[in-house]
Amino acid sequence: MFKHHPSSTIHYLRYLLIAVVVFWFTIDGHAAKIGEISETTITEQAIRFFSFQDPAVRYALLGSILLGISCGVMGSFIVVRKLALVGDALSHAVLPGVALGFLWNTTKDPVAIFVGATLAGLLGTAIVGAIKHTTKLKEDAALGLVLAAFFSVGICLVTMIQRLPTGNKSGVDKFLFGQAAALGPNDVKLMAIVTVLTLVVVGLFYKQFLVTSFDAGFARVTGIPVQVMHYVLMLMLAFAVVIALQAVGVVLVSAMLITPAAAAYLLTDRLHRMLILAAVFGMVSGAAGAFLSFLGPSLPTGPFMVLGASAVFGAAFLFGPQHGVIMRWWRRRSRSLRIQRENTLKSVYHVLEARDFKPEGVTATELAERRRETMEDILGQLRELKRHDLATLQDDDHTVFLTPEGWQRACAIVRNHRLWELYLTNAAQMSADHVHEDAEKIEHVLGEDVVRQLEKRLNYATHDPHGKLIPGQADIQRGSNPPERTADATGYGKRT
Repeated sequence: MFKHHPSSTIHYLRYLLIAVVVFWFTIDGHAAKIGEISETTITEQAIRFFSFQDPAVRYALLGSILLGISCGVMGSFIVVRKLALVGDALSHAVLPGVALGFLWNTTKDPVAIFVGATLAGLLGTAIVGAIKHTTKLKEDAALGLVLAAFFSVGICLVTMIQRLPTGNKSGVDKFLFGQAAALGPNDVKLMAIVTVLTLVVVGLFYKQFLVTSFDAGFARVTGIPVQVMHYVLMLMLAFAVVIALQAVGVVLVSAMLITPAAAAYLLTDRLHRMLILAAVFGMVSGAAGAFLSFLGPSLPTGPFMVLGASAVFGAAFLFGPQHGVIMRWWRRRSRSLRIQRENTLKSVYHVLEARDFKPEGVTATELAERRRETMEDILGQLRELKRHDLATLQDDDHTVFLTPEGWQRACAIVRNHRLWELYLTNAAQMSADHVHEDAEKIEHVLGEDVVRQLEKRLNYATHDPHGKLIPGQADIQRGSNPPERTADATGYGKRT
């Protein structure tokens, strides 16, 4: 569950605002397009990119970073609100507005295209709402209808523009797959304005966006205008989509909304951290896309940005500390190995208990008979105990002696098992013959606090339902304070 930290959010957003303002004043006047760069090697292109000498490179990089911030921040809200398909539909619905904005004065005026695309996006969102509220169609069907219809109209208009006398030089086709090299100073200024506006709105209304995103009913009770906040969010989302179009393209802009936010979602359970991470991931992806598209002539920027964002998501998916696949596999494997070691320790304890704990050593043969496993498996388990300093081995690794740590853990596991069996028979009224399997599972996860509560509830019983002694704290402490033993003792009581 996400928690509210408005002060920290405003703190982080302040730094983002400062960064955007700095970028604003670094914008120069006129510049050549990246596509005009003469033929060079990839290494030379890379050096030229990081030298930032070419104004076109700076425009492309600044524009990519700005769209990464706005898409990351707004994408976080649509991910947590489960509105990812809305972002996809909105990105396709703006294409007719882009074409109409161009036809307004037959030039690629950023303001005209921005207004046209925003109006088209809002119209598409309104139609989705009208279909959902006036018919029995669900939202996903309405989104699919609007996405396909608006995108088809947009494709028709773009085709018409391409057939105009100056159509081939219009650059409208770059809105389909994105071309950061086509960004000019006016485009970057518009992107900076929208990004600053997005950060200001989110910073001012973070609490309202947070509450309405997770509990609209509670938000209404507290007096927050849920519908107004939804429309404000949709408006800001439309802004984010429109400014990203020229660099990413209509087809892939939804990926820049969803992928960085989805990667951030896997790494944190706090919304303010998710906003920051998504913005950072968006910036990194945008910069990577601008760099990779710069390495070759006429390479589209949008797909490279999406590939960069996908790589970030892949890393979060695989290596995320909480939800990463590899980390979860590693935790499961570590838990499985720990349980196996604890079962081996428990078997050693049982063998020792059967002969009144004398002598201290247990042979591999005794364990193999006890666990009904092969000698090879038992020897492997004993070596695993030795590797974790839970036991020492003698007689060519065929005799095991518990270390103080091993003895303590063995006692604790046996205690947990027998306490849980007693609890099930006393509190749950289960038969003593049917409690072993449950105790086998729960013995490895019982914490000391739960054990203390069990002991208290069972009046500090000393025997389990089968009449066996339950190891107490004094038995466990023998591991840390071993009594004097003979000089040849090598187990937990050995001389040091």
